[in-house]
Amino acid sequence: MKNVILSIMLLSALTGCSPAGIVGEIYDVGTPLESRSVSFENLTGDKGAGGKAASPLGVGRKGSPARHFMPGETIVLCDIDGPGVIRHIWMTMSKTPEVLQGLVLRVYWDYQEHPSIETPIGPFYGVMHGKVSAYQSAVHSVNALAGLNTWMEMPFRKHVKMEIVNESPQATPMFYNIDYTLGDTLPRETGYLHSIYRRENPTVLKEDLEILPKREGKGRFLGCVLGIRTLTSHWWGEGEFKVYLDGDQEFPTICGTGTEDYVGQSWGLQDATFLYAGTSLKQGTLANLEQGNLNTIYRWHIKDPIYWKEDIRVTIQQIGHDGTMYERKDDWSVSSFWYEPVPSRPLPQMPDFNARAEDYESEEEKTDEDEMTEE
Repeated sequence: MKNVILSIMLLSALTGCSPAGIVGEIYDVGTPLESRSVSFENLTGDKGAGGKAASPLGVGRKGSPARHFMPGETIVLCDIDGPGVIRHIWMTMSKTPEVLQGLVLRVYWDYQEHPSIETPIGPFYGVMHGKVSAYQSAVHSVNALAGLNTWMEMPFRKHVKMEIVNESPQATPMFYNIDYTLGDTLPRETGYLHSIYRRENPTVLKEDLEILPKREGKGRFLGCVLGIRTLTSHWWGEGEFKVYLDGDQEFPTICGTGTEDYVGQSWGLQDATFLYAGTSLKQGTLANLEQGNLNTIYRWHIKDPIYWKEDIRVTIQQIGHDGTMYERKDDWSVSSFWYEPVPSRPLPQMPDFNARAEDYESEEEKTDEDEMTEE
């Protein structure tokens, strides 16, 4: 058996393809990979270059953990040569809707001129409506005070540049860490993480919301986070999830049975945050649904992958039930994630700040004053 495994690993090295089922053990210390991290304490991620800034306590004593991020400002979070894989990103900032919807993350892979990720920072971490709720899934963990984490793997062969721009009218403190490895052997046909944010406020009657507008080539749909703000009462979630694959026209190859069914639930939504599907924010019950209820649901196609070879388009219907089914309009937003090779086509245009933040109410925020003033 050992010889078989060695043969598979050799074949992998020769072909540039990762063999299925061969995963390094957590106690394997013989890896060629190098561990690195970027933050305001080490903006380059270089070896031995962290923690050099001075504080009142002296050099290397928490001299540059954060920055004040002003309206209109752009911060380059990382600028790294590959090959490598981003393994984890943590951030925190003010948890107001203006900031969570106004800070825009853009990621450029392998020197491509247009971004492959362009999304408000809140939706990138599964926080919709500009309203933080604590939850954990297979790719996100978020705490109640906007400690934002993602473990989505993000490979890059040549280079990655990640920046964030403050399109909101509000200044905010900004903390972050990007944890990654260098020296990774990537498959010949590596998919790079792509992500977009869309919002329809309101949706168009009888027109399905596009979770992922049409993409061509090949790739893998990773999943999505959906935010629903109800514009009328009654149950809103009878709409079906649909995936149009590889030339599908009028009818899809993959068709679900209802919105709560798509996220692994039943008979309405429940407060349940499981690994691959769930509800991270729920207002109202199936028997008591009102106008203005906020709901956030998510689904990750990790164990049930959705691949495409030619093209893909992903949608979801807006259908309600008040004793009988009916077409309805609500305020829907979506954060979608997928892998495809680069170079890739430009992303669809993202809504502007006003459209992203409209109708989301701010909550009074309490933040440690010392942390707010740290540079």
